[in-house]
Amino acid sequence: MALTKVITGVTDLNQNNSTNGLKFPTGNAFAGTPEEGMIRNDQTQASEGSASTMQFYNGTAWKNFVNIDSTPPLVVNFLVVAGGGGTSNDGPGGGGAGGLRTSWTGGSGGGGASETAFTLAKATNYTVTVGAGGAANTAGSSSVFNSITSAGGGRGSGGGTSYTAGPGGSGGGGAGGSYGNAGGVAVTSPVVQGFAGGNSGGPPGINYGGGGGGGADGAGTSPANSGAPSGNGGVGKAVAITGSSIYYAGGGGGSGNQSGQYGNGGTGGGADGTSGANAGGTNLGGGAGGTNATGGSGVVIIRYPNTKTITLGAGLTATTAAFGTDSVTTFTAGTGTISFS
Repeated sequence: MALTKVITGVTDLNQNNSTNGLKFPTGNAFAGTPEEGMIRNDQTQASEGSASTMQFYNGTAWKNFVNIDSTPPLVVNFLVVAGGGGTSNDGPGGGGAGGLRTSWTGGSGGGGASETAFTLAKATNYTVTVGAGGAANTAGSSSVFNSITSAGGGRGSGGGTSYTAGPGGSGGGGAGGSYGNAGGVAVTSPVVQGFAGGNSGGPPGINYGGGGGGGADGAGTSPANSGAPSGNGGVGKAVAITGSSIYYAGGGGGSGNQSGQYGNGGTGGGADGTSGANAGGTNLGGGAGGTNATGGSGVVIIRYPNTKTITLGAGLTATTAAFGTDSVTTFTAGTGTISFS
């Protein structure tokens, strides 16, 4: 092959193992008459951290060379469970479970479908908030991941008509005793997340137990008749996003004024309605049971390819575990931002 001198230091375009390279014309926007196939380095644009951009002329216009990221997209599945509702006094209904939303197989709470996993960008901040359980006579707090918000569980109502059962991700149970309150409804917007709480079971003036709080996979029940046990909390929902099937968001059992008149908590952190203050399950979003009790805190769990690295902002408590080709990060408290690289 004939040698053709291109620039100093490069004498053969077919030279093997050479550390020398071609230097293309560099400067501001091209001012002459271009021809198809021309290649140059434009210093009026930046690219990939460089102060210049390589261009080619396609016969009509100058086009920039583009670096294509060939790595797989960052697909993130999620489980977002809110805090469970608290209970009141005087024969209260059980606390409603926190709302449950997930992209994982099996669907969300309230019989809702599984939602779409996120395709996220690297080096971008995303918000995570783990909802606290509701204090006595208070709804639970919402949990958040990116644009997904799960609503806190409704409070279980107590003595007096002012203490109506609260709505929430799942509704709180209606008060027992002689109050005859209805159970709280489950939210339906933007999506359904749980079930309603049970009623007290009878009209005012009749000694009924309280209704059970609603759960992610079942409604709270109502007492069958006067003197019968209080309603049971609705069952929670089993989700296997961590690799193990775990029940979350069970409703709290209702309480009554008679000895032994209480309902059982729903599987998934729902507390029994026995005497005393029985808190809902921590990081399960369970509804409270008993008198003046606190609901269980929620949880946010995300699952993503283990080729990505997660960075946690201040204010979040979390652990990360490997599962096959994925990483699973479980957030148990706090609020803050995360990013991936």
